[in-house]
Amino acid sequence: MQFGRYYEEFEVGAVYKHWPGKTITEYDDHLFCLLTMNHHPLHLDAHYAEETTQFKRNVVVGNYVYSLLLGMSVADVSGRAIANLEVESLRHVKPVFHGDTIYGESAVLDKVESKSKDDRGVVTVETRGYNQDGVVVCIYRRKVMVPKRSYGEARGGEQPGRPVPAEA
Repeated sequence: MQFGRYYEEFEVGAVYKHWPGKTITEYDDHLFCLLTMNHHPLHLDAHYAEETTQFKRNVVVGNYVYSLLLGMSVADVSGRAIANLEVESLRHVKPVFHGDTIYGESAVLDKVESKSKDDRGVVTVETRGYNQDGVVVCIYRRKVMVPKRSYGEARGGEQPGRPVPAEA
């Protein structure tokens, strides 16, 4: 299974459909909120959400949805990345609820060779997340510095740093 791409493998216009999707549980949402110290009752208090919000139920915290989509994209986009450089934009288009399943796909918008180092380049992608009904819930654009094949070959090839098993 491929894990990330070299600069030469990216083509402007290509779309990578990330697989599999992830069904978000109440536990996932609450754990992420607690780990990040986001104690807003919209995400944690079902009674509050039912009594005071337009959705009448908890909404999954947006940064979890973004983080989930970012993680989904690693195998296709940034698995070989030298650096994540920038998130240019992030939009939460529709709410996500406990029990929704999120899917993602990334489109390559641009690629530019590095001006200072000839063994890498910058790839710009837009990732879209959508739920089980096909409703887009989150869109973000990011720039990733990725190596050229020569960079990878100089550092161990397809799986750099992987040890060779010792003979028993």
